[in-house]
Amino acid sequence: METRSPVALPVPRLFKVAVAPFQSFFRLEASSGILLALCAVVAMIWANSPWAHEYEALFEAPLTLGAAGAVAHFTLREFINDGLMSIFFFLVGMEIKRELSAGELKTFSKALLPGIAAVGGMVVPALIFALLNKGTPAIKGWAIPMATDIAFAIGCLTLLKGRVSHALVVFLTALAIFDDIGGILVIAVFYGSGLHVEWLLGALGITLLLWGCNLFYVRNGVVYSVLGGALWYSMHHGGVHATIAGVVLGMMIPAKAARPGRDVLADLHRFIGDLLGQPGDEANRSAQLLHIEEQLEDIEPPLNRFEHLWHGWVAFGIVPLFALANSGIPLDGMRLGDLLEPLPLGVVLGLFVGKQVGIFLFTWGAVKAGLAAMPGQARLLQLHGVSVVAGIGFTVALFVAGLAFVGHPDLLAQAKLGILLGSFLSAVVGYLILRFAPVPRPAASTTS
Repeated sequence: METRSPVALPVPRLFKVAVAPFQSFFRLEASSGILLALCAVVAMIWANSPWAHEYEALFEAPLTLGAAGAVAHFTLREFINDGLMSIFFFLVGMEIKRELSAGELKTFSKALLPGIAAVGGMVVPALIFALLNKGTPAIKGWAIPMATDIAFAIGCLTLLKGRVSHALVVFLTALAIFDDIGGILVIAVFYGSGLHVEWLLGALGITLLLWGCNLFYVRNGVVYSVLGGALWYSMHHGGVHATIAGVVLGMMIPAKAARPGRDVLADLHRFIGDLLGQPGDEANRSAQLLHIEEQLEDIEPPLNRFEHLWHGWVAFGIVPLFALANSGIPLDGMRLGDLLEPLPLGVVLGLFVGKQVGIFLFTWGAVKAGLAAMPGQARLLQLHGVSVVAGIGFTVALFVAGLAFVGHPDLLAQAKLGILLGSFLSAVVGYLILRFAPVPRPAASTTS
């Protein structure tokens, strides 16, 4: 009779029990937003603790990258903001292309309402900030309250599962993507460092090469990595902020499958049928499985593959690291009255008031004018709640603030404080509105 080890079964079970909470956390849609918030809180505590000097020393530590004559000097914070965040913008570029090619922005009718809402959500906050800071050095930060942080905003709605319709979540996602497009254009046009035509011509040539790779359906990630690095370098020297290279690269990844899925499945059906009709041949099994795997790869567009590859690294690595490096604001010497200064007040009002007013009024006006239907037949209070949540403008807002106030640490600290407070108010108030707003009941079906 076979004997069993008494510890053979408990070990795997114990392993599963230990790992299960982590698996659940990373499956949670809101987890990236939660991690982002935790990193921001840690940065604030660290920057105002007895170890504040170590915080600054860590992120201002010098880095040297390159070899021979091609050497670049960065601080760790600059490497995160200008280098690693290019991968974040690469993911943004791929998300934009996916939505334009096969998602919620594919048709004019689908894109119209979130596009109109996004215009209101960008124009009104920028105007509020500009009116409060007109004629001051802080006016350079007019674009800070324009962007919606999609990870935070969708994370907030995920906590309200069952009270917010899928249509409203899709509406907010599409709106945030339009915000991203607007933010990218603003960064490219207004936050460069003086244009250098020869380098920009080089960037144009590399972009054309990438377009050719897309046209001829190049799927090799190494090719895109090399050309993307060259594009980043050219834009960096050309005066356009180098992270825009990530967006351009993302837009050049092929978004369609190599072959129609039906054709691939038909070929596989015939191939597998032939295999089943033959005697088993273990020697050829690996080659047969490899053939099946290659056929299946033709169904998945490179865009999907690259998104799956990078999404976890960006959501759980790069963006939280960015938050940790940029959210530490020393509060020593600051008073509550400092929040009434035009710069932080402009950011807070832009995010918390401007966003909700702009998005709500522009959306309501478009629906009233008959240009589009209300998403998911939502009530006005639900639309208002989503408009408030869209005022969470964390990642891109911090990024723009860093570009606007280079060399002005006092102004940058004020802007960051406004971003944190405005985003916090938008998250809490938006959550409470949606938590207690009546949920429309589905229309009762009638039976004859």
